[in-house]
Amino acid sequence: MAGSRAQVNKPHKTRFASKSSRNVHKVSLKDKSKIAKSERNVAKGARASRIQRNKMIREQKRVALLKEKRACSGSTSPPRVIVLFGLSASANVNSLAEDIFKLLSAEAVMSTVASSEYKLRTTVLKAPHGDLLSCIEMAKVADLIAFVVSASSSHEEDGPDYYIDSFGSQCLSVFRALGLPSTVVLIRDLPNDLKRRHDKKKTCASTLVSEFPEDCKFYPADTRDELHKFMWLFKEQRLTVPHWRNQRPYLMAQKVDLVANGCDNPERCTLLLSGYIRARGLSVNQLVHVSGAGDFQLCKIDVLKDPCPLNARKGDLMESDEFQQEQVTRSLVPDPMQQEPLLVENIPDPLAGEQTWPTEAEMAEAERNQREKRLRKRSLPRGTSEYQAAWIVDDSDLDDSESNDDEDDGMVLDEKENGFPGQESNNKLDFDDDQASVQLNIRDSDEETEVDSEMMEGDSLTKEQIEDEIRKIKEAHAEDEEFPDEVDTPLDVPARRRFAKYRGLKSFRTSSWDPKESLPPDYARIFAFDNFARTQKHVLAKALDMDQGATEDCVVAGSYARLHIKEVPSSIALKLCKLANTMPIMACGLLQHESKISVLHFSVKKHDTYTSPIKAKEELLFHVGFRQFVCRPIFSSDNINSDKHKMERFLHAGRFSIASIYAPISFPPLPLIVLKSAADSASPSVAAVGSLRSVDPDRIILKKIILTGYPQRVSKLKSTVKYMFHNPEDVRWFKPVEVWTKCGRRGRVKEPVGTHGAMKCVFNGVLQQHDTVCMSLYKRAYPKWPQHWFPLEA
Repeated sequence: MAGSRAQVNKPHKTRFASKSSRNVHKVSLKDKSKIAKSERNVAKGARASRIQRNKMIREQKRVALLKEKRACSGSTSPPRVIVLFGLSASANVNSLAEDIFKLLSAEAVMSTVASSEYKLRTTVLKAPHGDLLSCIEMAKVADLIAFVVSASSSHEEDGPDYYIDSFGSQCLSVFRALGLPSTVVLIRDLPNDLKRRHDKKKTCASTLVSEFPEDCKFYPADTRDELHKFMWLFKEQRLTVPHWRNQRPYLMAQKVDLVANGCDNPERCTLLLSGYIRARGLSVNQLVHVSGAGDFQLCKIDVLKDPCPLNARKGDLMESDEFQQEQVTRSLVPDPMQQEPLLVENIPDPLAGEQTWPTEAEMAEAERNQREKRLRKRSLPRGTSEYQAAWIVDDSDLDDSESNDDEDDGMVLDEKENGFPGQESNNKLDFDDDQASVQLNIRDSDEETEVDSEMMEGDSLTKEQIEDEIRKIKEAHAEDEEFPDEVDTPLDVPARRRFAKYRGLKSFRTSSWDPKESLPPDYARIFAFDNFARTQKHVLAKALDMDQGATEDCVVAGSYARLHIKEVPSSIALKLCKLANTMPIMACGLLQHESKISVLHFSVKKHDTYTSPIKAKEELLFHVGFRQFVCRPIFSSDNINSDKHKMERFLHAGRFSIASIYAPISFPPLPLIVLKSAADSASPSVAAVGSLRSVDPDRIILKKIILTGYPQRVSKLKSTVKYMFHNPEDVRWFKPVEVWTKCGRRGRVKEPVGTHGAMKCVFNGVLQQHDTVCMSLYKRAYPKWPQHWFPLEA
């Protein structure tokens, strides 16, 4: 009856129970106060601490913002740089610059003026319409880009194509790729009638608002009152610049001069650049990069008296009239023990891999082999001495040599799918065979990226030859899009010799490929990092500590200084003096290791306005941040799930690719502008834009070729394939490589048939008669070493 409902009473305490078990339910006096505290008080304390923490964070942000505002607009900050850029040829930039100079200063001799009324120092630069290089260099140093628009229109319908011409649209896209600083739009030539003026301004703003950032403001800029309003807002505006410009110190030269070294070294001179140090402090022990000229060391930095002070007294104004007589307040000389060495290339040791003396293990093994030979009984003619016996070849040695000679010279895929292991032993043969194939002038699309373009070799080509070369490149580009990677097997050279450097892969994604295998000689001249991300973090932290520490060898940002750059070629210095009249000359401080050569990878996309094909290994000009490189890149796809990447013979439009080059090391993030010079025009065109991805010499880029054949006879799963090879030895050589068809069948080569290169193949399904049989082969590709690194060296 009771079942589960039976009453269960608490067990009685036994007289053997311990004291601890009796007091287990009691609470100690120490913990009683914690339990007695109400939950309301705990929540109230947490809320108070949270409010206090948020208040501290707001206070820190306010102090940092106030410090930044004082640094940007105080008397110790460098002048703000305004770049006036006309969006069309009808926009008159020169008249606007004159109006701004009249507003800021009554007598404006230099491009940098100080206004006591606005308590502002500014540098006004006029971007020349049509000069792409000057516009790019000015955009790199601009604190504010003022886009100038002319509102005078004779058209009935206004549109963005009228306000912005083709050059303005191209430069605007380049500025976006570089990273736009603070921007405004100044509207000129508005009508005098008040209603029409307001309507015209509204129409212009609504038409162009989609071309600029959301915070971009539109200002009329015809009268003095309108310019006064703009300058007052510009003074109070918090300017924003791209992040990459704050990572390194830079100087925009306001004066360029050179000092000859004398009779000792007439080909070299000392370049003098005077200007304001910006972004960060510059150390005299740092290396500097002069735009277009290269990387150099400093021999001295002179800190000069500011030629354009904000609060100038009468005596200072008298001295500022004589700008040529600059007063030096402090001079810094580099420390030979701490100065960064100008190391560009690694000097390879040709004997580094040679064995000069046998090791103890090798000597012990040689002695053991000698003992075994002595103990081995040999049948020798009677009366043969020990010296004569050493010259008699043993049967076992002869068997070993014969077995080595009779090895199968075919391509064998090992168990680990590493390709063809017998290929490493034939490196010299491969090189000779490849040279022989080039000497025979084989017409093959595989040689497109191996042979230099005739347009790059000399200027002695006629107009007809240039047009013929352009036509060939366009035909190759169209053929590459229609039949990618397909290559014809040459008739007069064996395929095993022509494609000796290629190997087969069981799977492009999972098959292994050693990144250190068979590297070219150029890899002995470059540098590599064990851990690039860790090195970058260490270098940036070191640069930040040097900037915040303000050491004795460092010039703080905002100082007016003169850089003495030593060992500059005289021809390059003269070119810089001429270029200073049309574009700003910049010197950028380099971080540690940034002068050394390595393999850089960029994410690039072909520019919308560039229609000509861009071939791999063509000479291009890379603008990477403040620096400029001449390089010959190769293009590849970006595979996320594989450590191997397929090479592309051309840079295709509408998608991103990876461009790999030999160039001095740079730490990302940095923007990229790719320029290409046409054969018939002096000014370069924007070919592509992108950004720096990584520095990694071990990135594997594989060039793929496809050999094609056609089925002659089909019998169920078997087929006889012709025209892929032209002799049976080639069939045996490529026998281990898998074949596939364009209709999705996969198979293998069984045996050669006949003497003309036909072969019997077995597939995993019935083959169609109209199908095409293909074989994929791969080899590793590398960038091409340029003839010179910087554009002014040409």
